[in-house]
Amino acid sequence: MSAANPIPTATASKNQRAVDAISSVMLLRLRERHHDAKDKIYTMSRLDSFIRRLIAQRDILNAVADEVKTLDGPVLELGLGNGRTFDHLRELFPDRRVVAFDRAVNAYGPSMPEASDLVLGEIKDTLRDFIGIGASLAHADIGTGYEDKDAVTVTWLPDLMAGILGSRGLAVSGLPLDHPDLDPLPLPTSVKEGRYFIYRRR
Repeated sequence: MSAANPIPTATASKNQRAVDAISSVMLLRLRERHHDAKDKIYTMSRLDSFIRRLIAQRDILNAVADEVKTLDGPVLELGLGNGRTFDHLRELFPDRRVVAFDRAVNAYGPSMPEASDLVLGEIKDTLRDFIGIGASLAHADIGTGYEDKDAVTVTWLPDLMAGILGSRGLAVSGLPLDHPDLDPLPLPTSVKEGRYFIYRRR
């Protein structure tokens, strides 16, 4: 963009907050994977890191389930992947509609949503059609692990999360959500700070 058309101050500030948030998360995760103990360096493998992320995801969803059941509205799964978490959400909320979003279908068998509960395309675009749906829970596992890409995601994800949740609805996310209408909540004791995030819609 030329000097004659500078980036608006509000947008520049929002983008910088996104970069700072992702940088902080990446630093926390890097420290977790490489830590010193009595002058010895222990390195957590990518497999160990992946397992811890899934355990954090499961523990958080299990922890918020009872509260979600007291709320009205569907459950939204952003990032279907192979359907593991979608299947877990259906077990937690058997009487609730669970809608999954992803770019393309990679799930199969029992982890595959019904056609009416599957939304394909860029989540940034398709989720806009669900603003105002009043979701009781929205789970987003769409981080890439690449700081530059995730910094872009957190410039649009918080606004959409706030838009799709009903009053007091919960957002569970692998990326931080900086938004005035989303209040951060404490994590279960089994989940380390920065590994996952919980928010309540005001």
